[in-house]
Amino acid sequence: MNSDYSHSTYCEPDSEGDCTTHFPYTVRVSRLEDVEQSAEILAESFHSRSGPMGYIYPLLRLGISEDLRNRVRSPSPHYVCLVAVETSNSSNPLKVAGTVEMGVRFRPGGVGSSDRSISTSPRSHQQLYISNLAVKAIYRRQGIASALLQSCEQMALRWGCPHLYLHVLENNHQARRLYYRLGYRLHRIDWSWECWLFSKPRKLLLYKHLSAQPRAEVSAQERDRS
Repeated sequence: MNSDYSHSTYCEPDSEGDCTTHFPYTVRVSRLEDVEQSAEILAESFHSRSGPMGYIYPLLRLGISEDLRNRVRSPSPHYVCLVAVETSNSSNPLKVAGTVEMGVRFRPGGVGSSDRSISTSPRSHQQLYISNLAVKAIYRRQGIASALLQSCEQMALRWGCPHLYLHVLENNHQARRLYYRLGYRLHRIDWSWECWLFSKPRKLLLYKHLSAQPRAEVSAQERDRS
């Protein structure tokens, strides 16, 4: 199976609708040698090094690395970790710029179901879920997150699943703009007692129905929007 999903140049509009500088890269299935770079990107994106958190940051990064290594080494039938790899730097052709994971999750109330097929309906107990989308800080605003998500959509369609889900925090307005621009819509607001007690932002479960649109047509539309 060809594990490269794109080798192109993407351009993501900024808040004014203009495009920032872009560079060529490849989106492909992650390999074991990518894990350390991907773990560093995830740790930097989701954990702070400042204050008391700086003392436990190495442990958090180590935990992320080991968990990701185990998933990449022994993936389930419907799990994939994708990476965006910079290809313009000949001295370091395996430099990971971003990463994302996709796999089947159970909805609440769905655990124990005898049906092991992928969700083909938003009412199914199993959902194809995107997680751990992260882009290294120096590569942001260059369309990498969009390319990773689009590659997930291509693979989901290959698996015969026309629906995708992901979570985003209510106060992460930049990520919400990206997801809405790519066609994701609100499916459910997840609320917990921590949101009320500690004034934490709620989690929004977003949902997208996929259509088997030819890649050439999608690329043309992306250029038109740019």
